[in-house]
This record gives sequence, structure tokens and C-alpha cells, in this order.
Amino acid sequence: MRHQKSGRRFNRDTDARKALMRNLCTSLLESGRITTTEAKAKELRRWVERLITTAKGQDLTARRKVSEEVSKPEVVERLFSNLVPRLAERPGGYTRIIRKGPRLGDSAPMVVIELVD
Repeated sequence: MRHQKSGRRFNRDTDARKALMRNLCTSLLESGRITTTEAKAKELRRWVERLITTAKGQDLTARRKVSEEVSKPEVVERLFSNLVPRLAERPGGYTRIIRKGPRLGDSAPMVVIELVD
């Protein structure tokens, strides 16, 4: 039984799952809005909220922890210089999920996940 085990597995092993989430985090922080499946967006929301909350520390430790998860240095810089000051007084809820409808190929529920302003 899966007692006390949180998170979705996406039929991937641990390394592939972490790589998927890190790439989705980088893409979302880079562009501000991405389209993906509903399950991936709900899991991505957990990762991005933690990253932004960590980045609100605005110190070297926070920058290093965020750099472990975000693959592009320019995205880390954008997060610390642009996004964190905008979201400084917000206590959480940095992302919004908007439903789009089913994907044509396999009817997977698609959503748009975006950063709120």
C-alpha cells in the first residue's frame, strides 16, 4: 500500500521523473505559461511553488538550491530579479491552471499552467 507516499509517478523511474519536472519548471519559469496534461500540471504546481518560496529567501543558499532544479542560469536570474519581487507579498498560490479540453490524439485532459501576476 502507498501510505504516506505523495506525488505522481507517471510510469517513469525516479531519474526520468525528476528530469521531467525540472524541465517543466524551467520552461514555466522561462516563458510564464505552458500547455501540458492535467496530471503533469498538478504535479508541476508543487515543484514551482516550492522553488518560488525558496527563492524568496534572496540569499546565496536560496540561489544555489534553485539552481539545482532549474537548468538555465538566465532563468534563475530572471526568477530572482523579476519574479520574486513581484510575488514578494503573496503568501502562496503563484500558479494558475486553466483547463483546455482533451488532446486530439489520446483524449488526455490538457491544461494551461501559468504564473499569476
